[in-house]
Amino acid sequence: MDPTPTEKADSNINYDDAIDYWTSIPATVDGVLGGYGEETVVPAMDVVGSNHFLRKLKSRMIPVDKSQMYAIDMGAGIGRVTKNLLVKHSNRVDLLEPVIPFVDQMKVELKPLMEEGKIGTIYDVGMQDWTPPADYKYWLIWCQWCVGHLPDENLIEFFKKCISTLQPNGTIIVKENNTPSDTDDFDPQDSSVTRSDHKFREIFDKAGLKLIATERQKGLPKELYPVRMYALKPVAPNS
Repeated sequence: MDPTPTEKADSNINYDDAIDYWTSIPATVDGVLGGYGEETVVPAMDVVGSNHFLRKLKSRMIPVDKSQMYAIDMGAGIGRVTKNLLVKHSNRVDLLEPVIPFVDQMKVELKPLMEEGKIGTIYDVGMQDWTPPADYKYWLIWCQWCVGHLPDENLIEFFKKCISTLQPNGTIIVKENNTPSDTDDFDPQDSSVTRSDHKFREIFDKAGLKLIATERQKGLPKELYPVRMYALKPVAPNS
């Protein structure tokens, strides 16, 4: 059901419906990417674009302690981004994924990295229910194709929680689809919202985040919504 003119798109989000949908999807790259699996350019171009973005940010992401370059992969699916990207930039990666079949497959996909000690805690909960670790903080928090499952106010609170668990000079990266206009779109199939660039910037501001860099992902099929990467740091730096 489309939202009425006075109804916000995010008011239609239903967490249980989203979990039910993704639980019915095969725990494969093709499944988690909505049919754009290894036979398409999407997985490879996605990683190339993310790597390029991180390398350009390198001078602005220097950790205080290089031995504690801990990252977390939010909405990690079966661990594709961790496996192909995050472990190459971090000492250790935690993962968060509430869809249990994806978590089970993640443990298969990441088994060699787990044996090498490069995988930390796997949180099988939703972003809204996540409790950050008490004994360490993150150099990098990566949120890709997942925050559309949180309504605006919940997303603001989630980002505030992320800020609380960042290391000094830590960075949050958000990589998400954008609507081509200033109107947000609700997808009833997976109960998620695709937000406009304007809405994301508004949410970042309300959460206490400043945008230090942004870039549009290149090389994806034209029929897809534009994908944009945002690099964010707290307005009030962590000490």
